[in-house]
Amino acid sequence: MGKKLKMQRRGKGSNVFRKPPNRFKADVVFANPILSGKLYAEIIEFVDDPGHTSPLMLVKYDDMREETLIAPEGIKVGDRIQIGPEATVGLGNIMNIGMIPEGLPVYNIERTPGDGGKMVRAAGSFATIVGHTERTTTIMMPSKKAVELSNNCRAEIGITAGGGMEMQPIMKAGKNHYIKHAVNGKWPVNRGVKSNPVDHPFGGKQHHKGASSMTSRNAPPGAKVGHIAARRVGRRKR
Repeated sequence: MGKKLKMQRRGKGSNVFRKPPNRFKADVVFANPILSGKLYAEIIEFVDDPGHTSPLMLVKYDDMREETLIAPEGIKVGDRIQIGPEATVGLGNIMNIGMIPEGLPVYNIERTPGDGGKMVRAAGSFATIVGHTERTTTIMMPSKKAVELSNNCRAEIGITAGGGMEMQPIMKAGKNHYIKHAVNGKWPVNRGVKSNPVDHPFGGKQHHKGASSMTSRNAPPGAKVGHIAARRVGRRKR
């Protein structure tokens, strides 16, 4: 009797291959946008969350509300940050990107106004404000790609903390297993041609695919490997 491939089991969407939300300590999103003025908050604690590569900071607003944000490099407990369209430039402050001067590093950037922050959240990452127009701001992403966003999108000023974590060697395969297991990451990622026939469509000890790897866009999980909906494959004729 056959068995499902690993990718078929992952594609099924069962709890075994989902990120377990009960392990995570906080959902890091900005609060609802402030239309005018600014709010003050104090950093009261740092949080180590297995769901994030960077450390988090717990802040308390002057109205006693608490919120969890991604911490920037150089901030400490007791520092105060500002949030709002009229906030001044400072480490950890949350501002509309249209009000941030050119050349400053930013992180945890909203893709659309009010979504709570979606981009540049990994440890040690930052983007740079490149220029402004009347309605949009150009930002240089960590990949060196320039993107244009609305001036009303918000971002935190600074560089995401924890930047040296990837420089430390892992040393043992077991340690990497537990790192990836915390977020149900797929590791190790083996080549399909090195697998057995029961584990992968390319498997079979031939060390090459043995058949065309062009796959339909509508193929089911397990068969959707190789060149997915490719326009063409092979060398170009000159």
